[in-house]
Amino acid sequence: MAMALIRSGALRAALRGGSRASPAPPKRGFASSAHHDDAQEAAKWEKITYVGIATCTILSIYNLSKGHHHFDEPPAYPYLHIRNKEFPWGPDGLFEIKHH
Repeated sequence: MAMALIRSGALRAALRGGSRASPAPPKRGFASSAHHDDAQEAAKWEKITYVGIATCTILSIYNLSKGHHHFDEPPAYPYLHIRNKEFPWGPDGLFEIKHH
């Protein structure tokens, strides 16, 4: 019976000097219910977001406005060997049906 009293909370209420009536259930403390300057925190991150968007936009405009060099002809790299001769299997390709 003592365990039942302890579990019910009546003994705890009696020891604390509370009334015999059933005490109100304790409030649960969730992290999201803290309400510690939630509006200020949201406003801070909103300002940080707008500053970040403005900074990225300015940097993008600056980088895109700079000119870059264009070559008149592509450089003649030695590894770009262009084959001008026909392939040994002919102009149709290796795996296509031949119509000769």
